[in-house]
Amino acid sequence: MKAIFLDLDGTLMDSKPGIESSLRHAFQETGHDELAASDLTWMIGPPFQDSFARAGVRDPDKAIALYRAHYQASGMFTASVYDGVFDMLDTLADTGAELFIATAKPHAYARLITAHFGLSRYMVAEFGPELDGTRAHKGDLLAYALQETGHRPDSSVMVGDRHHDMDAGARVGMPTIAVTWGYGSEDEWTGAAARIDRPAELAPAIASLG
Repeated sequence: MKAIFLDLDGTLMDSKPGIESSLRHAFQETGHDELAASDLTWMIGPPFQDSFARAGVRDPDKAIALYRAHYQASGMFTASVYDGVFDMLDTLADTGAELFIATAKPHAYARLITAHFGLSRYMVAEFGPELDGTRAHKGDLLAYALQETGHRPDSSVMVGDRHHDMDAGARVGMPTIAVTWGYGSEDEWTGAAARIDRPAELAPAIASLG
C-alpha cells in the first residue's frame, strides 16, 4: 500500500478519559445529568452534532460549545498513546508507505494532540473536519483526503476501530483494517479486510492486502 490512513481516537490513542469528561460536563450544563452519568463510549467516533441530537439535547450547538471549552481547558491532553503504537509507526514508515491521520476530531485539535504526543512526525498530512462541521462525516473526509493527496483508493488503506471507519472506506472504495483494542465492537467491523488485536499485527495485515 502506498498510503495508510489512520484513525486517531481508539486507534493510535486512548483519548476516552478527556473526551468523556468533557462530554459529561456538556451534559451536566445542559441539564442532562442522567446522560452525564451514563457510558458515553458510543459518542467517540461519530460527529457530535449527530450524537448530541440523538441523545435528545435540544441545542446541540450549545452542547458542542460547552464540550469544546472544557476539552480545550482540561481534556485535550488527558489521553495516552497505546502501547506498541510507536513501534508500529516505525515499522510502517520503513515500508516506504505514506502515513496520514484521518480523524473525526476537528483538525484544529487533532494537530495539537499529535504534536504533543509525538505522533505528528510520522505523518505526511493530517485530515479532520473543520470546526464548523465541514467534512464531519468520515466518508466525506476520506474522499477529500484522497483528492488532496492524489492517492488511489485501491492502493490505500483505512485503519480504525469504529464502523464509521469501515463505512468510509467502503464509500470511497478503499480496503479497511479494524483494530480491536479501541472503542468499537465486533458487529461494527463487518466488511473489514482484516481485524487485528495488537499494533504489531498491522504491518503484516497491510502486506497481505497486496
